[in-house]
Amino acid sequence: MSDLRKETLEKIKNGDFTCSKELTLSMFSGKWKVVILWHLGVEGPHRFSELQRLFPKITHKMLTNQLKELIEDGIVHREVYPEVPPRVEYSMTELGMTLLPIVEMMYEWGEMRMGQLKLELGENSV
Repeated sequence: MSDLRKETLEKIKNGDFTCSKELTLSMFSGKWKVVILWHLGVEGPHRFSELQRLFPKITHKMLTNQLKELIEDGIVHREVYPEVPPRVEYSMTELGMTLLPIVEMMYEWGEMRMGQLKLELGENSV
């Protein structure tokens, strides 16, 4: 149980989650976590700079915080290679990979819904 953020552990201990879905959602809480998980899960390990290039609107601090929380929750692994200069890669853990089907379903639903909305907007503007 040590593979969870302190705030999540406290919520479990205090009974603050009214159902298990809230715990699952807390793993995704944060604007960038779902897309980080999708890229790491589908494309494989990424370096920090590669993740920054994928999300040009994310700040260095925000990406650092999101990755830190994912690491603390046991979802992402941070590997530091003893090279000069040091190389750091982020990858999904075995636990993290169990979230990938949920992330992929969210992606598929979003693609479907985006298509519907674009059609509706196109029809309304004619």
